Amino acid sequence: MTVPRNGLRRSKRTVVAAALAAAVVAGTGGWAAGTAQTAVTGPAPGAAAWRADHSLGVRLPDPATAEPAEVARFFASLTDHERQSLAARHPLTVGNLDGAPVALRYEANARALRAERDRQLALATDPAGTLQDHRQARKAADRCAALLAPGRHILAFDPRGRGQVAEVHGDMATAERTAVIVPGSDIDLASFDRAKDPYGTPTGMAASLRRQMAADAPGTRTAVIAWAGYTTPVGLGPDAATGRLAEAGAPRLARLLSGLAALGTPAPAVFCHSYGSVVCGLAAPRLERGEIADLMVFGSPGTRQDNVAELRTPARVWAARDASDWIGDVPNVELLGLGHGTDPTDPAFGARRVSAQQAKGHTGYLAPGTDSLRNFAAIALGRYAEVR
Repeated sequence: MTVPRNGLRRSKRTVVAAALAAAVVAGTGGWAAGTAQTAVTGPAPGAAAWRADHSLGVRLPDPATAEPAEVARFFASLTDHERQSLAARHPLTVGNLDGAPVALRYEANARALRAERDRQLALATDPAGTLQDHRQARKAADRCAALLAPGRHILAFDPRGRGQVAEVHGDMATAERTAVIVPGSDIDLASFDRAKDPYGTPTGMAASLRRQMAADAPGTRTAVIAWAGYTTPVGLGPDAATGRLAEAGAPRLARLLSGLAALGTPAPAVFCHSYGSVVCGLAAPRLERGEIADLMVFGSPGTRQDNVAELRTPARVWAARDASDWIGDVPNVELLGLGHGTDPTDPAFGARRVSAQQAKGHTGYLAPGTDSLRNFAAIALGRYAEVR
């Protein structure tokens, strides 16, 4: 029997895809037993009530479609009483609305966190729930309570799915230098910060970076955002090998950065770890000049772009990987949606290579005392001549 030529081409593509899948599995030590994740997209709960609110006699900006600059202009037109009233009635909407005043978002998210804590505490004693349900609810309540601790500034909070959160370290209103941390897989409300492997968490990375910035430039006002605002992959399963979740997360990251620019915040250096660099690679082309100063990808499996030019970004692009990072064993290919493309530390990619010789493993780049942390701080401070 003669096989049609187009059928032969499809067969070859199938064989190549299967071989690539096997290579990715071999390179990562096998796919973890994790479930596929449903990406959280769109506005936080309560958007319908926000749209229906005509108490101010004006149409409120649609959280699904309004540009951050439009949101910023809207809130600037209100009195303080009007802003506070909206935050009280619609805490989840205001708390997650890029372009809204940062301090107002802190207040709104504190309200939302208290409400979610109380809801979870009720579930923890609900007779209709199982013992496992009660345990999970108590853990969720404890996480909300931890985020409500004095001195914490929560820029975003969305209880849907595994939970998303963003926190500001420092004062965004006065900061001269800013940075954003974009984490990789296995990060959500439960793992946003933790005692074990702290520098693999958004909180640990952001706090360490800001401490180093303060040590290197004590007279410079700084702020660092730990941003876990997208649905991350769980383990090293198919979600981690494809761009599906990154494609859903990229517009959310772009809106965050556009919102900061709309409020006059200095353009940040954005630090993208592991799968977070895939999110950043897809978000970069969406950003305008003034919305990002530097783009650093580290421990990266690729950005789903072949080179710096394809990022179409005005930012300086940097890349780092330490020799002991297992991500270096992941094949840097992209075919039929599998894999993330060129290694950003490859000279052919065109990024500025940054030393990470003292970092250990996949999550040690921002550990105190490492050359990578010192280099990252120099980038965030704009001290480019000090980067090695």
